[in-house]
Amino acid sequence: MASATRPESPVFPPSGWLGLLILISGEAALLAGSAFAATWFTPIMWTGYILLADAVVFRRTGSSWLQSQRREFVFMALVSVLVWLLFEAYNFHLRNWQYAGLPPQPWLRNLGYFWSFATIMPGVFETWDLLGALLDRRRPRLAANPAGSGPDWPWFLLGLAMVTIPLATPAPVAAFLFGSVWVGFILLLDPINRRMGAPSLLANWRAGNRHPILLLLLAGLACGVLWESWNFQTYLADGAHWIYTVPQPLRILGLHFGKMPILGMLGFPPFALELLAFYTLLRAVFGAHRWSHKAG
Repeated sequence: MASATRPESPVFPPSGWLGLLILISGEAALLAGSAFAATWFTPIMWTGYILLADAVVFRRTGSSWLQSQRREFVFMALVSVLVWLLFEAYNFHLRNWQYAGLPPQPWLRNLGYFWSFATIMPGVFETWDLLGALLDRRRPRLAANPAGSGPDWPWFLLGLAMVTIPLATPAPVAAFLFGSVWVGFILLLDPINRRMGAPSLLANWRAGNRHPILLLLLAGLACGVLWESWNFQTYLADGAHWIYTVPQPLRILGLHFGKMPILGMLGFPPFALELLAFYTLLRAVFGAHRWSHKAG
C-alpha cells in the first residue's frame, strides 16, 4: 500500500534573510560608531525584525502579512502612523516623553517619524503572529461573532471617560493619567467593533476564546522589551532616542528598563490590545478585510 505523500512545507521567503541581514548590519554599524545607524537605528531594526518575523510565520503556517496580505499590510502601516499621531497629540498635554538626537532638517526628521511610526502596529501584530506560529503553528485570530452575551455600554462609557478626563485636567495632574489613555481606548472602541460585527476582544473573552488575547498581551510586552532595548542602545550611542518625563512619584525606587521607568513596562500589553481595537475598527470602516486573498 503506497504511503500518503506529505504536503511540502512553505519555503522560507528571501525577505526573511534580508531581515536578518538588516538586523545584523544595523547592530554592527551602531557598534562601529556609524552616525547614520545611530540616527536611524530604531526604524532600521524594526524593519529587519518585521521582515524576519513575517518569514518565520509564513514558514510555519503558510500564511503571513507580507506573503498573503500585502495590500492590507500597507493599510496597517498607514493606520499605525495615524494612531500613533493621536497619542503624540495626547502627549502635547500629558508630556510623558520627548525626543532627542533627531535630524535638524524638518523634512528628514518627519521622514524618520513616519518610518518609525509605520513600524509600530506591524511590529506588534507580526510578533503576535510569530508567537502563534511558534507555539500553535497557526496565526492567532479572534472570532467575528463568538457566542456569549453581556452589556457593553458600561465599558463604552468608562472608556469615554478615561480618554477625555486626562485632557480636561491641568497638565501637572494629566501627566499621571497616561495609563488611563492606554486602557481607555480599548474600552471605548471594542463595543463599537462588536456592534459593527467585527471581532471584539470582550466578546471573545466572554466566549472563552482567550488564548489569542493572552498571546497579544505577551506580544505587547515582547515588543516593549525590543523598543526599550533598541532605544537604550541609541541613547548610549548619542543617537536619536526618546526620553521619558513621567512624574517622579511614578519612578518606583528609580528602577528602569533602559530609559523606561519599570512601572511603564506594564503599559505595553494593554497597548497591544488598543492597537488591535483601533485596527479592527478602521479595517471594518474601510473594508480592508476584502483585500486578503488568503486567510491566516
